[in-house]
Amino acid sequence: MTFSLAGLFKLARVAMLSLVATAACLSPAAAEGKTITAVMHSALRVLDPIITTAYITRDHGYMIYDTLVAMDEHFEVKPQMADWTVSDDRLTYSFTLRDGLKWHDGQPVTAADCVASLRRWGQRDTLGQLLLEKTASLEAKDDRTIVLTLKEPYGLVLQALGKPSSIVPFMMPKRVAETPADQPITDYTGSGPFRFVTEEFQPGVKAVYAKFADYVPRTEPASWAAGGKAVKVDRVEWVAMSDQQTAANALLTGEIDFYEQVPIDLLPLFDGNDEITVHIANTLGFQNIGRMNFLYPPFDNKKIRQAALYALTPKDFMDAMTGNPDYYQLCGSIYGCGTVLASEAGAVQPDIAKAKQLLQEAGYDGTPVVLMAPTDVPTVSIQPNVAAQSLRQAGFTVDMQAMDWQTLVTRRASQAPPKDGGWNLFFTNFVTSDMADPLSSFPLNGKGPKGGWFGWPTDPVAETLRARFARSQDPAEQKAIAEELQKHVYDEVMYLPLGQYSVPTAWRNVLTGVLNGPAPYFWNIDKAE
Repeated sequence: MTFSLAGLFKLARVAMLSLVATAACLSPAAAEGKTITAVMHSALRVLDPIITTAYITRDHGYMIYDTLVAMDEHFEVKPQMADWTVSDDRLTYSFTLRDGLKWHDGQPVTAADCVASLRRWGQRDTLGQLLLEKTASLEAKDDRTIVLTLKEPYGLVLQALGKPSSIVPFMMPKRVAETPADQPITDYTGSGPFRFVTEEFQPGVKAVYAKFADYVPRTEPASWAAGGKAVKVDRVEWVAMSDQQTAANALLTGEIDFYEQVPIDLLPLFDGNDEITVHIANTLGFQNIGRMNFLYPPFDNKKIRQAALYALTPKDFMDAMTGNPDYYQLCGSIYGCGTVLASEAGAVQPDIAKAKQLLQEAGYDGTPVVLMAPTDVPTVSIQPNVAAQSLRQAGFTVDMQAMDWQTLVTRRASQAPPKDGGWNLFFTNFVTSDMADPLSSFPLNGKGPKGGWFGWPTDPVAETLRARFARSQDPAEQKAIAEELQKHVYDEVMYLPLGQYSVPTAWRNVLTGVLNGPAPYFWNIDKAE
């Protein structure tokens, strides 16, 4: 991807003018000690990391909460808040909280807090749901000991508790964790390395985090979400800049220090600049997907879902999103390109004629597809335009409704009919680690309106296959089950797989210690004076 010289000058002029409008969001670091100013992939509005799978809320969770165990860069689960032992019969897991754990209000972290947190998380997360189904009892033996007793041996206990991405089992005080799992929390007291500065929070504009002085990091080196979460700065400020050119220029001029997701077409701005590092921190990349609402027409009809699948071409989405094949992969695997379970089983090739035929066979009557189209996040704002064109070409009526991403994140939870504020279709992305097996992948949940992910398919076949995968201890058998499930997913069109891509992160070289991982972590980062 290249720009003309005139185009680059124009880009820079537009960004410089836009900086004037956003300058009020930026706080002078000198008044607060070391401050990292960051532009994240989305503005922050939803603050409960258990009630949503939105990654910006997950990122917020990592700032202020901690986890019992955590996964490192070698995909190994390590102790974090707690160490553990397992009984010889593999039925009892005992977790012992380490010394020095405090909530941000100064109260000690207790086992009762953690039990309540696990129970709430287990109602929302797919792996959490499976774990609680296998659980005979979960209790606080004393102030520091959590005892999890299983009904039968289950090999994914630690993988569930140590999962690195949405929904992460963050620990909260008992009074907060007792909030019903379908209602957002209003108390943001955590025990993590940063505390949330609520008085400075401007929803959709700015979020501020201050170093938690009483946090005691582990002594192991930091690795993904595991190891020592040593905070080396005083504050981190997330400032929203919906104009990506503005954000890029703010990094160039030093107004910000960290730019989480740089659009591929802006990378030439940083070429040859020895003050800025550009790096793919999430080496596993993202999967791009479309999700349909199974509760209402037209996508309550299998043939119409299949028509949408055949109408959409993943390469069109990837070209529009990145413009550079160096940053994307095309494969038929719902578990991600290059993963252990990757295969082409059941995958279909785009075919607009086939899409038209299926619509005709289904008796499609022109029911509008309410397509939610966010305008402020590059990695999810392009897909609706690509999809609308292809769906209309196939014969769908499309009602594309513009909104910001946080509005979409809220609205997609509505089970109301599309005409009453609901929806039919939206696009999003998952880090590949969230999709790499049948149990962790949210779109494969077939529990329907009362336990499934947004879109709510009721699919007993998918649930049976996921349960078989969970019981199996044989990798070859697991792979065979995963392939059978993948064929079923394509046939039922549980979701629309639309390619896998990487997004670079950029930061000024005053920052050191930036970690790789499926989420951005702000511990371990230092900033030169």
